[in-house]
Amino acid sequence: MAAIQKLLNFALPPLSFVLLFTLMLPILLFNILLYVRQLFCTDENMENKVVVITGAASGIGEQLAYAYGRRGALLSLVDIRMDKLVAVADRARSLGSPDVIIIHADVSKLQDCHLFVDQTVNHFGRLDCLVNNAGIGWPSGFQDWNNDDSQFTPVTDVNFWGSVYGTLCAIPHLKTSKGRIIVISSVLAWFPLPRLSIYNASKAALISYYETLRIELGWTIGITIVTPGLIKTDLGSRVVEEEEIMGLIPMVSASELAESILKSACRGDMYLTEPSWMKVLFPLKVLYPQVADWALRFMFGIPSKETNSRNKGHSATERKIL
Repeated sequence: MAAIQKLLNFALPPLSFVLLFTLMLPILLFNILLYVRQLFCTDENMENKVVVITGAASGIGEQLAYAYGRRGALLSLVDIRMDKLVAVADRARSLGSPDVIIIHADVSKLQDCHLFVDQTVNHFGRLDCLVNNAGIGWPSGFQDWNNDDSQFTPVTDVNFWGSVYGTLCAIPHLKTSKGRIIVISSVLAWFPLPRLSIYNASKAALISYYETLRIELGWTIGITIVTPGLIKTDLGSRVVEEEEIMGLIPMVSASELAESILKSACRGDMYLTEPSWMKVLFPLKVLYPQVADWALRFMFGIPSKETNSRNKGHSATERKIL
């Protein structure tokens, strides 16, 4: 086995480069044809399609409710903040949605996910699209660890399990309608910023899960994975307040993002990054990880290893003197 591993280590890297360059032109041409096809194709008609949106009381979820409402979709809005949800539902109706129901549910609880899926199907008779938007987050990293998981587990429970639970409950109905799942991840899933480690990890887990699910489901259910950048929401504003350097990054409005998500999902896209210029961060991270790490440490004022060592040395000297 050791000999086989050595052979693979030696042979596969150059073979993979040959294969990469061989396939690059055909894949590029295929993508160009897909792009041209999208230019001439009309978007999916969402009129009277049943759409569930989690975390619909504010932010991206609220704007998605309005965007789908303008397209005449039937809406099932899910959140734990019922007072805000009522106002969102009223406006969605005024914008053109024929029927809107609101459901109080905590997506981090499996029984609540069964509840909002069952109530939606019982009311409308079908389910065409599940938008896993509910999410929470706040700046947190290893330095915030105080041997208590109560500050970390809610983020993973809502951001990851909140999407997975709802998806598992909805899959049987989406198979029937040949529907679509939209999951809101983040650019931070593949270009993580410091002091947001738990949030970054929860969003990265979403991408891994839904890419795997897409393979398992085949062509039965479409899946669009959205990786937004810095968005003008409560969470985005909180991040800017905590980290001043983030204020230099242009923010996208939640309404603009919602329109982009709807159009992308109607086209059947597998991925959407908004704003699109942030796509350049992915190859930067993959090809030059050392440069990316150094740049982030510099931007966020994180001391280098050498500085930490010198500081420790000074501290030890000071203790000896004292």
